Amino acid sequence: MTTRRLKIFIFSCLGILLIGLSGWLVYNSLQPATHFDGQRAYQDVLAQVTLGARTPGSFAHARTVAYIQQELEKAGWKVQIQTTEWDGFSVQNITASRSEVTPRIVVGAHYDSRLLADQDPGPGRSSPVPGANDGASGVSVLLELARTLPSDSVPVWLVFFDAEDNGGLDNRQWIMGSRAFVAALTEKPQAVIIVDMVGDADLNLFIERNSDAALTAEIWAQAAALGYENFFIATPKYDMIDDHTPFLEAGIPAVDIIDFDYPYWHTSADTADKVSAKSLQAVGETMWAWIESQK
Repeated sequence: MTTRRLKIFIFSCLGILLIGLSGWLVYNSLQPATHFDGQRAYQDVLAQVTLGARTPGSFAHARTVAYIQQELEKAGWKVQIQTTEWDGFSVQNITASRSEVTPRIVVGAHYDSRLLADQDPGPGRSSPVPGANDGASGVSVLLELARTLPSDSVPVWLVFFDAEDNGGLDNRQWIMGSRAFVAALTEKPQAVIIVDMVGDADLNLFIERNSDAALTAEIWAQAAALGYENFFIATPKYDMIDDHTPFLEAGIPAVDIIDFDYPYWHTSADTADKVSAKSLQAVGETMWAWIESQK
């Protein structure tokens, strides 16, 4: 074979390979997601952190609302934004549903981040918290659930709470978004799961003491069945005031899935490099499987 023919042959093979690869990419981009993907959830963490600190009233906060709404609608969910006030402060909760049916299950996370890194030992105390784990990780789990839960799942609402994380600053209360949400409920779900700070690379999810015991046992058992018992530690440890609290006060079974041993809580070091796709996978896959088990 001459040099010229060899070159033509090589370029032809490369062209066929590229055409095949581009076709594969297009095909796969059109396929609906069917399994929870921690790597894809991690991209949602990066997207949120790139927008900046999602502090109440900020441009990044508004852009985050738009981002969450866009991703939910791309996944085929109907989005409602509850714009209200609680104790004189503005609240924007985001609810995603697939039907008008009252949800059996609510899965929630807060999307706001803290105005000041007041747990920072250094000069970062005057800066807002980046909120990669404390905020963005929970949101990413919900967004990936939206992409992957089958259309015939039990009725589920995915709720993104505002105004959770700024208690003690400027006369703000904690968990204002979830309090406003529960106050407006007309019908009660059967179960509520809150995911908060669930992306820590060194993930240790102890049982939160205030959470509904039966519901907690179900979820921790589901995690163990999937091989995630090293992440979901079946030992009570903390008493938390979190977005599950207003639901419990309203008589609704609720669980707080949270790693409160996170060393970068409310510091300027709560950045994306502290978050692990493996941790997001463990939490998201557990939630996915538990929701499917409720059919």
